[in-house]
Amino acid sequence: MSYLKQVGLPFIYVGVQAVALILAFPFIHAGLQAAATPNSPSSIIPLLIAIIVAPLLIILFAKSAPTSLGSIRFLFTGVICLSILITLQPAIALVLPTPWGFSDGLSFDMSVYIAVLVASLCFLALLLEPQWYVVDSVGFLAGGALTALLGIFIGVLWALVFLAILMVYDAIAVYWTKHMISLADVVSDMKLPILMVMPSEPSFDYTQVSLKDHRDKVKARPEEREALFMGLGDAVIPGVLVVSSYVFLPQTHIFGGIPASLITALCVMAGSLVGYVVLMRAVSSGNPQAGLPFLNGGAIAGFLISYPLIFHSFTYGITWP
Repeated sequence: MSYLKQVGLPFIYVGVQAVALILAFPFIHAGLQAAATPNSPSSIIPLLIAIIVAPLLIILFAKSAPTSLGSIRFLFTGVICLSILITLQPAIALVLPTPWGFSDGLSFDMSVYIAVLVASLCFLALLLEPQWYVVDSVGFLAGGALTALLGIFIGVLWALVFLAILMVYDAIAVYWTKHMISLADVVSDMKLPILMVMPSEPSFDYTQVSLKDHRDKVKARPEEREALFMGLGDAVIPGVLVVSSYVFLPQTHIFGGIPASLITALCVMAGSLVGYVVLMRAVSSGNPQAGLPFLNGGAIAGFLISYPLIFHSFTYGITWP
C-alpha cells in the first residue's frame, strides 16, 4: 500500500481546488459574496494579517502555557467545524430539493440538518479519534469551502498580489525564522486539520506520532519516511487564484462552449501542480521545505502563460481599483 503516500496527497491537493471550483458560483448565488470588495486591497489585508499573526500567537501560547493546548485545540476544532457547517449547507442544497413548505407558512430545509450533523460528527471525530484519515477528511471539507470563499472575495489582481506576498513570507518563515516549522510541530501535536497527513500504510497511527521525532528520523534516513505532511494552506492559497480566475475573468465561451475563464483556471491549477511535483522532489531530501514558493509560483506562471494564449490579450483581465 506504499502508493497511498504518493497518490493520496496530490489527490487532496487537486481535490481541494476542484471542489472550490464547483462551489464558487453556488456560493455566490447563496449570497456569501455579498460584502466582497474584490478590486480593493481591503480584500487581502485582513487575511495577510491573520495569516502572519495567528501562527505567532499559537506558538506563543504553546511555549508560554503548554497546559492550555487542550483548550486551544478545542477552540480551533470548533471554529473549523463551524466553518464547515456554514459552507456545507449551500453545497448540500445543490443536490437536495428546495425546502419543503407547510400550510402554516413554516418550511423544512433538509440541507441545514445534514450540514449540522456532518459538522457535529467532524467535531467529535477530531476530539475523540484524530487519526490521519479523520484529519484529512475534515481538512478536505474545510479546505475546499475556504478556497471557494476566498476566491470569490478576491479579484484577479489582488489574488496575484496575495500569492506573491505569501510566497516570500513562507520562504522567510521556513528557511530563516523557522517559526512555520515550529507551528507545524504544534499543530501536529494537537492533531488539527491544518496539517494534512498521508502515510505509506493505512494502519499508520497518527495519534502516536510526533512530527518533530518523525522529521528527525527522516532527516537521518529519508528511505524510512512513514508519511508525508503538507499544510492545508499549501492547497488553499494557490487555489485562490484558481477560483478568482474562474469567477472574475470574462465568461467568453470558446473550445466547444467551455468558458474561457474555466480553461484559464484549469491552467492555473495545472501550473500549481507542476510546482507540487518540483516541491515533492525537494521534500525527498528529508528537509522541511517552504511549499508556497513552488506552488504559488507554479500557479502564477500558469496564469501568466495561459491568459494571453486563451484571451489573445496581455491585460490579464485585471480591473484596476
